[in-house]
Order: sequence, then C-alpha cells, then structure tokens
Amino acid sequence: MAIAISQEAFDAMVRENMEDLGMDADEALADAVDALTLQGADLSGIIKRVPGEAAAAEVSPVMRVLDEVKASSASDSDSGGRSEEDAERLASLLDELRELCSGDGLENAAVAARNGGVEALVALCASAGVKQERLLASGLKALSSLLRDVGSTEKFRQSEGPQVVMGILKGGSESSDILEGGFRVVASASAGNEVVKECFMVLKVDELIFQVMGEKSNSNVQSLYDAIRVLLTPDDNRVVASQVYGYSRRFAETGIAAVLVNALREKVAPSSLPSACAALKAIAVNDEICRSISENGGIDVLLRCIDEASEQKNKVIAKSCCSLLSKLAGSDANKTTIIERGGFDKFLKLTSRFSEDPPIIQEVMSMVTILTLRSPENAARAMGAGYGTLAIQAMQKFPSSAQTQKQACLMIRNLVVRNPENRTILLNDGVEKLIRKTKMMHGSCKDAATSALRDLGVDNYNA
Repeated sequence: MAIAISQEAFDAMVRENMEDLGMDADEALADAVDALTLQGADLSGIIKRVPGEAAAAEVSPVMRVLDEVKASSASDSDSGGRSEEDAERLASLLDELRELCSGDGLENAAVAARNGGVEALVALCASAGVKQERLLASGLKALSSLLRDVGSTEKFRQSEGPQVVMGILKGGSESSDILEGGFRVVASASAGNEVVKECFMVLKVDELIFQVMGEKSNSNVQSLYDAIRVLLTPDDNRVVASQVYGYSRRFAETGIAAVLVNALREKVAPSSLPSACAALKAIAVNDEICRSISENGGIDVLLRCIDEASEQKNKVIAKSCCSLLSKLAGSDANKTTIIERGGFDKFLKLTSRFSEDPPIIQEVMSMVTILTLRSPENAARAMGAGYGTLAIQAMQKFPSSAQTQKQACLMIRNLVVRNPENRTILLNDGVEKLIRKTKMMHGSCKDAATSALRDLGVDNYNA
C-alpha cells in the first residue's frame, strides 16, 4: 500500500533540502519527488512547487479554478442566494473544472480531490435547486470528473454524496441534463468501491432507475446504462466476496430487463446501444434472467441489431451485441432460440464483413463455442454452416493474435468432442499443424491447444 503524505509534509521536505542541505530550488524539488517515490509515497494530488515562491493557484490551474468555485459558492451563501448571472458564472467555472479533470486530467482530479474539491462540489449540488438546471448539471458533471479512485469516492461517501445525488435524481427526473450528470456521478462513485455501491442500493437506486427508464425521453441518457453496469460489476479488489450478484437479481426483480429490451427495440440511440447492452449483460446473471430476456424478445432484437451493424460496418455495436448474446446463450433454451432464428448464418455473415478485425471474429467464435457446448446437434449444424473453415482461416490469417488462436482452439474442441465425423474433416484440412504451431508460439494457448489436439484424437497431443 502506498504511503500517504500531506501537502504540508511535502513542502517541508523541499524547504529542508534548501535550508539544511543547500540545494537550489529546482534540485530540492526534484530530490523530494525522487526520495518520496522511492519510499513508496503516494504523490497523486501533491502540487510540486517550491514553498514561498508561488501560490498553489499559480502553479496549478485546477487550484485556481477550484478556489474560484469555493469563493463563488461562499459568496452566494453569504448573500442568501444567487442571481442568474452568478449562477451562470459559477456554472462556467464548473465546466472549466470538469475539462481540467476529465480524460487525461487524472493528476488534476487528484489535486482537486486532495484540496477539498469533492466535499465542495457535493455541498454545492446539495444547495443548488433543481430549477437551476444549468448550474446543477454542471456541478454534477464536474463532481463525476473528480471521482477517479477509492480515496475520492470515499470522500464522496463521507460527505453524504449518495444521499445528495439520489435526492437530486428523484427531483430532477424531467431534465435529461440533470439525469445525465447525476447518473454519471453514480457510475463514477461506484467504480471500484463496494461500500458506495451498497449505499446506493440501500437508497433503492434500482427502483429509481426503473422509474426513470419508464419515461421514453430518458432512454438515451447513456450514463444511466453506465450506472447499471458499474453497480453490478465486482471491481473492488479490497472485497473478498462482492454483493453485486444479489444486486443483479434485485434489478431483475424490478422488471428492468424488459424495459432495457424495449429500449433496444424502439428507443435507444446508436451511441447509447453498446452501454445498454453492457447494462443488460450485467443483469443476466442466472438462467432464469437469461430466459426472461429472451421471452421479452431480447434475442430477436439483438439478432436484428447484429444484422444492422453488419450492414453499416459498425464494429462497436456488433461486438456489444455479440457479447450480450454469448451471455444469454448460457441458457440451453436460448441456444435453441438463437439457432432457430438463423443465428449461425448471421454470425458468419458478420465475420465476412469484419474479416480483418480479430476482436469481432473472436466474439463470434466465443458465441459458437457456447452454442455448441455439450450439443452434438448444434456442433453438426455449425460445421455445416462453415465454422470449421472459419476456425482454420482465422488461425492462418492472425497467427500473432494469441486470443484469436485460443478462441479458435476452444471452438474446435466443441465442434469435434462429440462429433467424430467433424474430426476427419478438420484434420484433412490441416488443422493439426495450425494448432501445434499455436501451441509453440503462444504460452497462453498451451492448455487450449493441447485439449483441442486431444479431442481431435491425434497422437502425442501433449508434445
């Protein structure tokens, strides 16, 4: 674990280098950074400056903006309210803060979080009324940009951030900007923090999301789908046993799966479709839920989306839909539905459209691997459709892609393990040589390649 250090301790070390060791300013600063890094100190959010030479706001743009935000908020509080002009000025500052801390601005976000930014923005959002839509939306989006690690999300929790944000979302459901900002905070605050996820679930965020999604106009609030996905992802490495499996079932019990399928069918914009697929995949944690998604038309919708993505050559949507279908295919009942709806032909057409794209081919082979698991009938249909040829072509075309080679080996196993007639076809097409080459080239493929050779019935499969 990294050693925590305060800004004051860092400044004192730089000052000591100058006063006691006679270093010049630049040397003292560099030495302090190097020494603390070697000691394992966490320097994220520390402003690297020479004490006394420059104020923090002069060295760090984010500190300048944050100080202005705090001053403006305090001034409005002292005067008993804020005018439209003041609100607009503050919103512009918040937008600037978000720009500084978003994307590659990880260090800026750390500086802001270390210097009271999270607490200040939670308080600002709590004080801003829903009628100040522009200000509140900017405040929420700025807050989400600061929530980048466990330290910042813990500050959010300790500032009663979950309660504040849930109150805002309940009162601002008619504003897409407030919803976008609010659910962006839910997603950012819950990422990697099991305790924050639990806070939101205690506050019944699942019921709120179901309610919000009932409004057709809200189907394109992308952060809403991101919030579902993050809440249901076990991504806190501090926790031995995550509770998110139970949360997924709670979400399913609200009826959210049917609402998500309906959004995919009728309302969701192409830009939000991958996020909606990821949300539905996070909910589909058991056979019952997977079957309910199919019963609500989910498989038909996804196959249609795959057809459209194939025609439009939209790789992101194609990959998202295939990934979700693979999850749903874990249910034996859904396997039959996918194949009866012409899934094999649709997936093969997709690979021809994206013949130069290993990730799409991997997704398709992964799906066929699941569809043919313990099913000689499906394996025979897959071979007849051309998936044996696909495996060989993929291995020939992408020899350096370990994941493609591994997925081809896994698919080959299911095509032949219960279908001796398929072994002869593939061996005559030269698959053994390709698999042995993969086994030599890629250590990560060794087990899959060995198993494929064994199931093909070849001698010396362990060699």
